[in-house]
Amino acid sequence: MARVTRSAARRARHRKVLALAKGFRGRSKNNYRLALGRVEKALQYAYRDRRTRKRDFRRLWIQRINAGARSHGLTYSRLMKGLKDAGIEVDRKVLSDLAVREPESFRSLVERALAALGNPA
Repeated sequence: MARVTRSAARRARHRKVLALAKGFRGRSKNNYRLALGRVEKALQYAYRDRRTRKRDFRRLWIQRINAGARSHGLTYSRLMKGLKDAGIEVDRKVLSDLAVREPESFRSLVERALAALGNPA
């Protein structure tokens, strides 16, 4: 029976891991045994943080909306309740963008929310 050498497959696997380790510090970028552990951990962080990023952005949008709402004498929760009662369906990403970049449009939404709450502006 012929002897099986794994040199081509091993070299390809090592090359793949070392390519993923590009940019790491120290021997982690060019030593396979060190790079393997660091790459596995980096991929775990990447998987976890793809979900964390969504949470972080939602928190940022809510902070921006709250700041914009408070500048018009309203809290975040009252604004969202007023928008829901008024039948305005705008997601938080767009709403925060309006609060930052288009204050006049945001003010008109706040006024409509106040009217729906029964508090004329």
